[in-house]
Amino acid sequence: MAERAKSDLKEQVALLPLSPGVYQFVDRSGKIIYVGKAKSLRKRVSSYFVQSKEHSAKVRVLVKQIVEIRHIVVDSETDALLLENSLIKTLQPRYNILLKDDKTYPWIVVRREHFPRVQSTRQLVRDGSQYFGPYGSMMMQHSVLEFIRDVVPLRTCKLNLAPEQIARGKYGVCLQYHLGNCKGPCVGLQSEEDYAGQVELVVSILKGDLRPVRSYLEGEMARAAGELRFEQAQRFKQRIDALDHYAGKSVIVSARIVDVDVFSLLPDDDVAYCNFVRIRHGSVVGVSTVRLSTGVGADERDMLTLAIQHVVENIAGGELAREVVVPFLPSTTLLFDGVTFTVPKRGEKLELLEFSQKSARIYRAEQLKNLEIKNPERHTDRLMNALQKELRLDRQPRHIECFDNSNLQGSHPVASCVVFRDGKPSRKEYRHFNIKTVEGPDDYASMREVVYRRYSRLMAEGAELPDLIIADGGRGQMGVIHEVLEHLQLDIPIAGLAKDDRHRTAELLCGYPPVLVGLRPTSPLFHLLSHIQEEVHRFAISFHRQKRSKDFIHSELEQIPGVGEKTVRMLLQHFRTVAKVKAANFEELAALVGEAKARKIQEFFRPTA
Repeated sequence: MAERAKSDLKEQVALLPLSPGVYQFVDRSGKIIYVGKAKSLRKRVSSYFVQSKEHSAKVRVLVKQIVEIRHIVVDSETDALLLENSLIKTLQPRYNILLKDDKTYPWIVVRREHFPRVQSTRQLVRDGSQYFGPYGSMMMQHSVLEFIRDVVPLRTCKLNLAPEQIARGKYGVCLQYHLGNCKGPCVGLQSEEDYAGQVELVVSILKGDLRPVRSYLEGEMARAAGELRFEQAQRFKQRIDALDHYAGKSVIVSARIVDVDVFSLLPDDDVAYCNFVRIRHGSVVGVSTVRLSTGVGADERDMLTLAIQHVVENIAGGELAREVVVPFLPSTTLLFDGVTFTVPKRGEKLELLEFSQKSARIYRAEQLKNLEIKNPERHTDRLMNALQKELRLDRQPRHIECFDNSNLQGSHPVASCVVFRDGKPSRKEYRHFNIKTVEGPDDYASMREVVYRRYSRLMAEGAELPDLIIADGGRGQMGVIHEVLEHLQLDIPIAGLAKDDRHRTAELLCGYPPVLVGLRPTSPLFHLLSHIQEEVHRFAISFHRQKRSKDFIHSELEQIPGVGEKTVRMLLQHFRTVAKVKAANFEELAALVGEAKARKIQEFFRPTA
């Protein structure tokens, strides 16, 4: 039993992605006992299960209790750090003793007051102030604050700058005014309207919109240069360069979104994946994905409704937040009293929805990979069924062949044929073709020759014909293959892959006349067809390079007066390369081809000798 549990854990570790994220260890009772972050989930988690003297007693005890590994993938190591902090505070895992304090991450606050200050804080107070962050470390936050204070002159004092206080005239300017870091609002040297414009620049920086402050800096730089203040102009130039390195804030936590639940739905043939993200007090406290059997012809809005019901009853503790973010409205809202459903079009809520959708896609990819490892036949059957359905074929295309041409401005024309069986390359059946009847760069004529030679030979030998032929090209190549098959009286389905380098995608054409078939770039079917396309390109180009290299070697040796093709063949069989022929001494050459030819070879490569 222990060996089986150990084997299950090894499988779970092998299926983890190499992406950054947060992992959770679960014990036999289903309780999360440890939460950790990782730059690479698979590498970090696998380190727990390697025998090492560096492991503490605590780690060894922890590993013995693990029966399940859960994980959440995020975009960066910083996001993993923030999410780990949120989960530890919420779940309080037994083995996260060192992280069970009340530490919170730093934010930057723009105070709600006369002449607002921009400060560092760890407390989010709902007093109308604007909060930005959180930041993964105080160093990161301080660097942002220093950058802001260098770019935009704002006050840092604690004075009450209400209009009546300034009017009394009891304040005086401080050192920051003389250093140019403040414009003296405390003594009426800067109006509240002008100061508010400066604060708007700061807010735009913290929101990630650098255009207003860039325009401001460029204007100041031009003004300083026009007044021949070149040192100040250079300082503004350095600030503009610093803008290019400014990083946006994380979407994992938000100061403006307090309590919401986020749902996304990813349909996939006869199943659907629903991801659920729970945000409480501005932090992500839970992420989970459920797999639903959708049946035949199910509506996506019905699926979303059933998925939300399932999550509420089995995962969310029977309750939802008052606001739920969804990609589209469910089929009914009557089942969820007091809940407002939001379909975001922009902003932080849309970013949270995209985070949920990404989590669902990753979960689906892991499930398909798990299926492929544990039951490869079922995975292959699923893939072949999908291809049969998309191309409207009579049977599964278990045997696929794909053709491609390669030439360099018409020289050394060659072609290749790759064979895929059950969705995997059958390299022993790959074939190269030298173009024999076509002169110049004529891809259509070359394709006509190669396809005719391939299938006329298979017919003559009584060999198996493919279930599907793929042309690495569009309608033109498919038309040529269709003509050849009609001439040979063969009824084999044809598809075409037209590559779009601009968008790094490929469109699939099927039938004759060709019909465009839409594919999701994330689907396994798209990946299979891309693999076939890449493989036929690789095979054709490698053969073309090999032939060009061989012909170049032969042509160089054949330029030697008095040396024919037979002698060239002898030299290459013995010395292998032209460089070794050049380096050979007279005795070696004479022993192989005779003294007369040896002298001619040496005079050709070393005339001065």
